[in-house]
Amino acid sequence: MWVRDRLDGLWCDEDFADWYPRDGRPGLSPAQLATVSVLQFLLGLSDRQAAEAVRCRIDFKYAMAIELDDPGFHHSVLTDFRERLTQDDRADRLLDLALARLKEAGLVGGHATQRTDSTHVLTAVRDLTRLELVTESVRAALEEVSRTAGHLLVGLVDEDWGRRYGRPVRLGKNPTRPTTRILAAGDDACRLLELLHHHRAAYRSGPQAEALRQIVVQNYYHDRAGRLSWRTAEDGGLPPSASAIVSPYDTTARYVRHGHIIRWKGFAAHLTETCSSGSVNVITDVATTSAATNDGQALPGIHTRLARRELLPGEHLVDGGYTSLVHLERAAREHRVTLTGPLPGNPTRQHRRNEGFDRDDFHIDFDKQQVTCPNGQVSAGWHGPYPTSSPTAAPLIVARFTKSQCQPCPDRPRCTKSSDARNVGFPPRELRDLQVRVRTEQQTPEWKARYAVRSGVEGTVNEFAHGHGMRRCRYRGQPKAHVQHVLTAIAVNIERLSNQPATQQAPSPRPPTAFQSLLDQQGIPRSKSWRTLGT
Repeated sequence: MWVRDRLDGLWCDEDFADWYPRDGRPGLSPAQLATVSVLQFLLGLSDRQAAEAVRCRIDFKYAMAIELDDPGFHHSVLTDFRERLTQDDRADRLLDLALARLKEAGLVGGHATQRTDSTHVLTAVRDLTRLELVTESVRAALEEVSRTAGHLLVGLVDEDWGRRYGRPVRLGKNPTRPTTRILAAGDDACRLLELLHHHRAAYRSGPQAEALRQIVVQNYYHDRAGRLSWRTAEDGGLPPSASAIVSPYDTTARYVRHGHIIRWKGFAAHLTETCSSGSVNVITDVATTSAATNDGQALPGIHTRLARRELLPGEHLVDGGYTSLVHLERAAREHRVTLTGPLPGNPTRQHRRNEGFDRDDFHIDFDKQQVTCPNGQVSAGWHGPYPTSSPTAAPLIVARFTKSQCQPCPDRPRCTKSSDARNVGFPPRELRDLQVRVRTEQQTPEWKARYAVRSGVEGTVNEFAHGHGMRRCRYRGQPKAHVQHVLTAIAVNIERLSNQPATQQAPSPRPPTAFQSLLDQQGIPRSKSWRTLGT
């Protein structure tokens, strides 16, 4: 009701004109479907419950601006609408439209301080061991082929196949005869893939068969004798977590471990909100990335989308996972955004142990391209800058000292463990000056007080995870998970803004009655309150 009264709706049908073909049968109002989808995530409803609310609840009809006797629609329409949202970044476009409407109403603006944090999201699939993964992948591929070309399986499937794949696989972490099961599942998978390859002209493999092929490659290899063997870390090698498939039903989910506590299979959600004092915090961006993606890799996309929405912050508060010299320089240069976060310290061994000479003890002269050590020796070589393998790491200049300089030095054991000489690496001049300045600012009380505001985003993460069920995906696949996160973000904005009390205004005085007006015209005094009648 607040959306209809204050904003006159978040969308109109013209906003979705390019989502639909110009010919054919007209569909349901996309603006109404988008509104129902947001209300569904606001109230935690299923598709059936949301469709029933449209038919029965007056507040839903009021929000959608439909007649009270409107029969609504079938619940499957919401599934089709979410499928449409997964295409061509339409989910982000939906958030763009909602934020534009909030901007028009004066409820959110640019250049305000904003903060970002990420949280883990669990995929909507069962946790499988590697043996269960291969076995379930074979069963999923058999189900897929049986639905479209079951005749191809005649002669391949026998009683043993029916016993192994006739029902969902649940083996546990300690199954009986694991070696026999591993080889049997691998042989069955290879035979099934060979059959599909042989009939590739008449049958086009689906997503489950393609997932089976990738899972077999990631978990098996052929040894020198041509035998199928099980991959281990020492024998054959395992794929990195960034590419290892964890379920045949969701090939976009990944397994990640952070420290010794947080381990999950799924994705990561990055939430950005305003945090200016005296105003409601509004979610301005939500990003869904692979769980194996570094937080810093999501930052350029966040700034690009905020620039498109004209909601770039003046200062952006982030944690250490987002900060790097490259990101600090790029945010200031491309978007004029001050990125505030703890910049990683000096990683050298001497600095960590607080003994010997660390990198900051060397004097760097960029004009002469020389580095002077604490004992007065001048570097003999200056090389670089070299690009690094990480996209978030700065280029590196390396200054080299010679054996003749380092070996006679009495402080050599405290300076380097190398048998040759010390090498000193550092970023180019612009990034080096930025690094020194930021590290100095981080030690001041003013910086710490300003950065303390970032901790409030933890409450937003908790609100999404426990208040709106974002911790677990409703749907399979990263595109659908992102649709869920966008709809949840719009729902959170509506909930926050609509719960704010209206502006307190002084009540206007009651106008005088006709007789009171006559008394005033005649100059006859009258009581201003009934409390004075008895005096």
